[in-house]
Amino acid sequence: MPSSPSRSLETFDNPTPARDYTIRMRIPEFTCLCPVTGQPDFATLHLEYVPETTCVELKSLKLYIWSYRDEGAFHEAVTNQILSDLVAATAPRFMRLTAEFWVRGGIDTTVIAEHRAEDWQPAPRVDLP
Repeated sequence: MPSSPSRSLETFDNPTPARDYTIRMRIPEFTCLCPVTGQPDFATLHLEYVPETTCVELKSLKLYIWSYRDEGAFHEAVTNQILSDLVAATAPRFMRLTAEFWVRGGIDTTVIAEHRAEDWQPAPRVDLP
């Protein structure tokens, strides 16, 4: 196999650090295991962030996400762990991770976790006509 799961997150220099801009990623194939039953849990992750000096490199993110496939984790814990690891790797101005877990036993779960740098304030929202 040419690659394997990894908890290492690689980064690259933000090409436009003087400007606030948003990077959005949709990760529709997240899987982990239910820590109670051992059955697979499936989720779509939505990552949004405003980078400071670095951005996360996509292949390393894919391998990082893959590393959870055989790990037991509660939805709340895994969402917050992923956010913490991404914040530690990139030190963004702002980051939000939304994890939409598929229905299990008639219940679907969405967990939203956020990070905001202490000295960062978002620009006012612009609503165009």
